[in-house]
Amino acid sequence: MSITRRLLGKAALGLAGAALLMQGTALAADRPAPFNKPGVKIALVRYLSTGDFFQAYLSGVEAQAKALGVDLRVLDSRQDAALQADMVDQAIALGVQGIIIQHGLTESMKDAAQRAVDAGIKVVAFDVNVENPKIPQIEQSDRDLAKLALEQAVKDNGESWKAGYVYVAGIAPLDRRNETWVDVKKEYSGISEVAMFGTLDNPIANSVANQARSVLQAHPDIKVMFAPYDEFAKGVKIAVDEAGLNKGIKIYSADISTSDIAAMREPDSAWAATAATNPAVVGQVSVRALAQLLAGEDPGHNVIVPPTLITQKELIDKDIKNMEDLSAKLPQFAHADVAMPAWMPNPNAK
Repeated sequence: MSITRRLLGKAALGLAGAALLMQGTALAADRPAPFNKPGVKIALVRYLSTGDFFQAYLSGVEAQAKALGVDLRVLDSRQDAALQADMVDQAIALGVQGIIIQHGLTESMKDAAQRAVDAGIKVVAFDVNVENPKIPQIEQSDRDLAKLALEQAVKDNGESWKAGYVYVAGIAPLDRRNETWVDVKKEYSGISEVAMFGTLDNPIANSVANQARSVLQAHPDIKVMFAPYDEFAKGVKIAVDEAGLNKGIKIYSADISTSDIAAMREPDSAWAATAATNPAVVGQVSVRALAQLLAGEDPGHNVIVPPTLITQKELIDKDIKNMEDLSAKLPQFAHADVAMPAWMPNPNAK
């Protein structure tokens, strides 16, 4: 039989493929059970999914799950609390070994989370307090997020101003951010909250904008809007721009996305600063903490991802136009060395 170049090429490709397969197998073998072989199934059960933050969070979950070689199922309740609880039961029925609960209400998720634990499933919770000592809480350090944004507000505007505040009670991260807002008002008696409003009705930004229009008409003396969730801030900005008040009001928020960056960089934008973690990194940390539980390791009960202050001036001065620029030019934003044991694959490694 004659050996042609085509046959040699096929043989070379086969050997290369086999080498890659052996390398992947070797890498997996270096990991603790159950990640030393394929077949691990996990589920992400979501309450909130609207907006850039949650899309980026999902991309981080998917990237870390892929790096670990696990089978990820995504169940999205679209802000239906009863459905989210049912979806935990669906995940249990699917035979998953781990569940990430992403946002939700304590009263609806507490019992559902306990049912998963009772079924022998490992659970972590991001930004929802399920009041369970066996379930690690993934947090963005929400109190620090609020503190960074509000410290910048005081730096920019002094210690005496009238504020509008966007808040919806019962959502764990917003409740934690609210605690800081309450403390700041106590510390600076000159800060006066003249209006509180907020909604999570979809589309969130447009619904908040509708409320903000009425607030601005009733309180034309507002100088600062504290909107500690970027969809809230988008809504406030819509109303501020429509009212032509963008030079007289400053907006401070939490969270960040490419569209947020564009809005902050607009000429004479009222959106002055935000404090944020990289939502994709938070998604990765959520999967890593769950993986540690599955491997018999303890990630700790409170798994905290540190935030970064991002100002309008910094975005312009450093010519940051999108999330990729933000990660490249603010390295502390690109990766969090949290829930990162030596065996854990880093999806950001090049």
